[in-house]
Amino acid sequence: MSGTAPIPPITGTVSLAVPVERAFEVFTGAVNTWWPHQYHIGQAELAEVVLEPGVGGRWFERGVDGSECDWGRVLVWEPPHRLVITWQINGSWQFDPDPEKASEIEARFTAGGPGESVVEVEHRYFERLDGGQAINDAINGGGGWALLLDGFAKTVAEQG
Repeated sequence: MSGTAPIPPITGTVSLAVPVERAFEVFTGAVNTWWPHQYHIGQAELAEVVLEPGVGGRWFERGVDGSECDWGRVLVWEPPHRLVITWQINGSWQFDPDPEKASEIEARFTAGGPGESVVEVEHRYFERLDGGQAINDAINGGGGWALLLDGFAKTVAEQG
């Protein structure tokens, strides 16, 4: 870890009219349905985003040509309440295989009222990334996790 000053995390919260189990299921098992396909780093057009379940699972993109490009790994898998994954994409928008240079994304799923859930996301430790401020600025400039969670909420509403 470098002596770089902390870069503030990017956060987002969304309330959903589905139980927490369903929110977790769509967030993790159907990430391809809500992740904007224009957000990818591979050379090929994006075919799908995959998040493999369980600690150590890969988070990656698959191109229409079958190529794969890693984004990170699952650090914490606690269905249906918590997920932590690494973001190993540096300021040059390239995968960095060194997990010590990864930021983290934590998603927490809590019950709201009956049949409702709240999803809170915190993307943190940008200072670990080579070019972390550039990544933070780009994510914020693109609408951040508020935009991503809006798409997620629309998908949840459509799928029920």
